[in-house]
Amino acid sequence: MFTGIVEQVGRIATVADLPAGIRVGIAAAPGDLAPGGSIAVNGCCLTAVTVSPEGFLAELTPETLARTAFSKGTLLGRDVNLERPLRAGGRLDGHIVQGHVDGTGTIGALRPQGGGAELEVEVGEELARYIVAKGSIAVDGISLTVVARLEHRFTVAVIPYTLENTNLKAARAGDAVNLEVDILAKYVEALLPPRAEEGRRNTR
Repeated sequence: MFTGIVEQVGRIATVADLPAGIRVGIAAAPGDLAPGGSIAVNGCCLTAVTVSPEGFLAELTPETLARTAFSKGTLLGRDVNLERPLRAGGRLDGHIVQGHVDGTGTIGALRPQGGGAELEVEVGEELARYIVAKGSIAVDGISLTVVARLEHRFTVAVIPYTLENTNLKAARAGDAVNLEVDILAKYVEALLPPRAEEGRRNTR
């Protein structure tokens, strides 16, 4: 489990094809990351295959590529947000993030706002139904609070610290981003139909 609090920004330094998927080398300070350990890369939970003082290697399966923004645009040289899993007993500063990307969105605008910015993201209906004002959402692994939810887009406020210490400082309109909606919304959706049917039976 993750919290959406980015620890550092790495850079994709190498990309190699595999029989199924690709292997990426990410330049970053690995800290206590060990081979076989999990790490969120732009909000996507990946396994570090090898680790060195210069960074780590991770493999992206066809399923990962199909669901994430890693399949869009150029990977080599891309800045990526990195977060290691939450330790048991650790402080939950953001919100519960599983590292299971639900889909992608497209940056519609990144408007300067004081020292920060207002980020507008265009999203399909399959994800938009889970997004509510004042709710939480992970954008490229960053825990953010929804300011407004419109028909096929939403906005979030990005404080100066987040803008400076994540890959959003290099974001541009048209960029694809990974999105993970709040897990609570998905649980509610899964529970409501059975409960509604149960209520109808009890009133007969």
